[in-house]
Amino acid sequence: MRTKILSLLFILNLFIFDKAQAFTFMDSTEINTLEEGKKEKKKKTKNEEPQKGKLYAAPLPVVASNPTFGVLYGFAGSFNMFMGDPSTTRMSTSLGTLTYSTKNQLMFTYKSNIYLPEDKMILLGDWRMFDTSQPTFGLGTGPADQKSLAGSLGEGFAPGYDAQLLEFKYFRFHETALFKVKKNFYAGVGYHMDYHYDIKDTYYEEHGYSSHKAYSDYYGINDEEYVLSGVSLNLMYDSRDNAANPYEGRYALLTYRINPEWMGSTVASSSLWLEYRDYFALGKKKSGLQPNHMLAFWGYGNFVTSGVTPYMNLPALGWDQFGRSGRAYTQGRFRGENIVYTELEYRAHLYGTKKNPNLLGAVAFANATTASSDHANIDLFQNYNFGYGVGLRCMLNKKSRTNITLDYAWGDYGAKGLFLSLNETF
Repeated sequence: MRTKILSLLFILNLFIFDKAQAFTFMDSTEINTLEEGKKEKKKKTKNEEPQKGKLYAAPLPVVASNPTFGVLYGFAGSFNMFMGDPSTTRMSTSLGTLTYSTKNQLMFTYKSNIYLPEDKMILLGDWRMFDTSQPTFGLGTGPADQKSLAGSLGEGFAPGYDAQLLEFKYFRFHETALFKVKKNFYAGVGYHMDYHYDIKDTYYEEHGYSSHKAYSDYYGINDEEYVLSGVSLNLMYDSRDNAANPYEGRYALLTYRINPEWMGSTVASSSLWLEYRDYFALGKKKSGLQPNHMLAFWGYGNFVTSGVTPYMNLPALGWDQFGRSGRAYTQGRFRGENIVYTELEYRAHLYGTKKNPNLLGAVAFANATTASSDHANIDLFQNYNFGYGVGLRCMLNKKSRTNITLDYAWGDYGAKGLFLSLNETF
């Protein structure tokens, strides 16, 4: 019997030293001078420009609800810092969460975009550890009655509209190092591992069939455990003024991932990821201030280019680096050998104060997803599923642009949900 143990230990030590000064005697003039000095120092701190090495942290208790996890409880934190001179180095940003849900799901995530001095190198990180469950709905977009697994899979059933629940544990470690080639252009390599284990196909146990079971049996993949492990080649363009909450700039990423068996993959495969984001100010804007009106566009495509990919590792909605795509739908609601996703969001400034000019904002958004299924003869771009919604924004830290996002979205087949997070959606 083989036992696999994956452990991830994170130790965070914060040391705070307070210095105290003892005064044996102070007259009223000295006291006034001291108080004025404190006020001046406090005022200077509030108005100071962003500094190299200073941590801008925004911890937040989480009480939220979304279609995948039900009601979530826990903690989230946005941590931002300039690793170099702020005039030549973009702000590094990271987001960590530790949550437990009413569906008995325990989840830890850490996602990061780290810019080293003068943006000469960028580190992209995506670490996750889940003890969770997730519904699946077969492969491809479009009506469920088109997703029959008859024929090549030898199963004469259509998945239907019922969620096919999978319980599993999951460990992800993705880390990419990108090196500056010229201004805003980067190239680099990465290592990626996705490990699903202790998989329990609840729907199969109750009904005698499921999309996950049929797919796994057809390709001879162990339906209780599988690994996707490999390296990637990457090209990136990034001119955004802030990765956590951009007001202007563009972002493009190409990742070609190779997953050979000799690196631990259950079955060999390769995949291609293409992503593009753009931001358009509608009208004039003052430097450092959010435009009163702006449009943001996001699109990505994820394609299996060779070999066989285990079911839960197939391209799926909501499995981007920060898990933000597909508002309205449960994570993984649409899955297939290939997937293309697009989203357009309108952002408006609502209210500001002298201390925080970008305090409140609002958004309206719409998204579209198309996914293919070879076995159900569903081609990419044959069917589309849509989502749309509105949301509010509250700026927590104007220097790092950390904000709280609260969105409500609706989609096809009665999908809807409330989404709470830190930092802008994209």
